[in-house]
Amino acid sequence: MTASAAGQPTDPAAAACAPADSLSQGALNINPTTGLCTDYLNHFNEAVMVLEMLPSMPECLDDFLAWRPRSYSEHFAASRFKNREAVIAAYQAANPAVRRALDALADSMNGVLTATREAIEMNNTTAATGVLAQCAAAWLKPLLTRAGIVINGNATGRVSKTKAGASQAAVDALLQR
Repeated sequence: MTASAAGQPTDPAAAACAPADSLSQGALNINPTTGLCTDYLNHFNEAVMVLEMLPSMPECLDDFLAWRPRSYSEHFAASRFKNREAVIAAYQAANPAVRRALDALADSMNGVLTATREAIEMNNTTAATGVLAQCAAAWLKPLLTRAGIVINGNATGRVSKTKAGASQAAVDALLQR
């Protein structure tokens, strides 16, 4: 915690949760327990959305190829959020185990997306792009779910088994280091 000009303690996560002065900057969804912001997941959700559109809308390929990995801090540093410094400070002040869990998931998602981009660039046919896009989106969705769980207060990111339990188990096995 830091001290305000009046000498009162201030919490970076609480400061980051304060509404922005302008609607164009939006209110950030920071979990007060973890100090992490779900808006980071938009970076990945946008890529998944484009991947899901690629099989039927190949003209979206340039949008996907333009996507680049960003860490949590890089994402917010490049944002237009008025309170981005507070969001980054809250992340840096967050429990290191929770940060590591989120960073590991982000690294996995960045890896899937980067490998998918590289594979599409090497074999840029509509059919191959569609298949690669569908596979990548299927791998990313459980990782996004786990990242959301970490951000919202379950540091392990474990999810209950569902109909997709076998897929989740495969992702869990890949992430165990």
